[in-house]
Amino acid sequence: MGATFKKYWIKAGLITLAAGLVGVSPIGAEDKPDGISTDINGRYSEVERLASSMWNWAEVGYQEERSSKLLQTTLSDAGFKIDAAVADIPTAFVASWGNGGPVIGILAEFDALPGINQAAVPIRQLVAGKGAGHACGHNLFGAGSVQAAIAVKNWLERTGTPGTVRLYGTPAEEGGSGKVYMVRAGLFDDVDFALHWHASDRNSAAARTTLANRSAKFRFYGKSAHAAGAPERARSALDGVEAMNMMANMLREHVPQQTRIHYVITKGGLAPNVVPDFAEVFYYLRHPKASEVKKLWTRLEATAKGAAEGTGTKVEWEIIHGNHPLLVNETLAKMADTKMRALGGLSYTKQEQAFADKLYESFDDPKSAMGSEGDIQPYDVLLGYGSTDVGDVSITVPTVGIRVAAWVPGTSAHSWQAVAAGGTTIGYKGAHLAAKAMAAMAEELYLNAELREKAKAEFKAKKGDNYKYEALLGERTPPLDYRK
Repeated sequence: MGATFKKYWIKAGLITLAAGLVGVSPIGAEDKPDGISTDINGRYSEVERLASSMWNWAEVGYQEERSSKLLQTTLSDAGFKIDAAVADIPTAFVASWGNGGPVIGILAEFDALPGINQAAVPIRQLVAGKGAGHACGHNLFGAGSVQAAIAVKNWLERTGTPGTVRLYGTPAEEGGSGKVYMVRAGLFDDVDFALHWHASDRNSAAARTTLANRSAKFRFYGKSAHAAGAPERARSALDGVEAMNMMANMLREHVPQQTRIHYVITKGGLAPNVVPDFAEVFYYLRHPKASEVKKLWTRLEATAKGAAEGTGTKVEWEIIHGNHPLLVNETLAKMADTKMRALGGLSYTKQEQAFADKLYESFDDPKSAMGSEGDIQPYDVLLGYGSTDVGDVSITVPTVGIRVAAWVPGTSAHSWQAVAAGGTTIGYKGAHLAAKAMAAMAEELYLNAELREKAKAEFKAKKGDNYKYEALLGERTPPLDYRK
């Protein structure tokens, strides 16, 4: 089967980027007989098939019906038992193979981001009629994780190694906290270790923690009237939103340094001459400590109450999601770093290099240099300023994650450049490398009892004997319509 090509015009020249390659050369070190890479080396075309399909669909949180079904079918065909619609979420699932322990869970995300779309080309080009895009690379995440799980299953079966592998299909990571509901439902209670990865502009196994966060939609209710003819009879819900935003922006000066507060006005009226009787603003609040998020949240709620009081409106709010910070496990992170260094980074074909060079021109201040896709970043312990529902998994079970250069160096998450690369062989090769790394990490965990014990001891020590899990989103049910 030959390569297929997507074509795009760039000024005077036509550059071609391979959108489907078969028989990609193995990446990294030689594998031992019966080693797990024996299987994963041949799974590139499957990674591409899954990732490209989900990239085209670009389904947002809790609406990933086709993406979830595709992954479930792929795993079922590979011999996994599927538990669908778990944790009261139609698109969440758990795929299992094996008996007994160790039990290793591999996380798979597949939701896209709303309000951003981009063709798989290195210049800004919208796709007509498409309202979302994989700007965080979750199409790659899901595809790579599924192929890693299948490779692990095949290796366990082929070698007779005892253990269970599970693939957790986790929807709505982007603001929906799908994993939190799965944790809350006890789906990770018997898991020994959890593995995950994320698309990035660099390769790294650094022990990276994240910020805890909580979000809510604040809804203001007022009275409508003609904005010119009878303004005295109106009470503007939009005034309530704007007053809250003003006070929240003042609040920024008086919070701990590492706090992050951001918002978007999701509804603000439809006509300037009609005073809006309803308006809504969507807030995120983050801090490295969950306890600080809780404290700061009461102050944010106070701005909403004060805004409603001052504008003669009423306000209510709905907590949408909440995530704990990642609990890093350095024992596992250092093992992952060793595996990534054995595999090495990525290399581009001539067509991929032309794509990457052109896309790189769009960056104002890139943080990574071209060529770094072939490197593994130095091991470190870092604070990341994003948030993820993997955090709640990591305080339930020892968890380790890696980042793989599935985007062009210098690319920021949640950008059109991330969408562009995620629909090409640059992204697919990154997902394939991630699958190889996670499969190798799983193999080590199944075979190395001393590593397992050390990682569990570190987990227990960091978590503490008296820790009691409490979801930052409370007892609410999954917000299945939060993207509608």
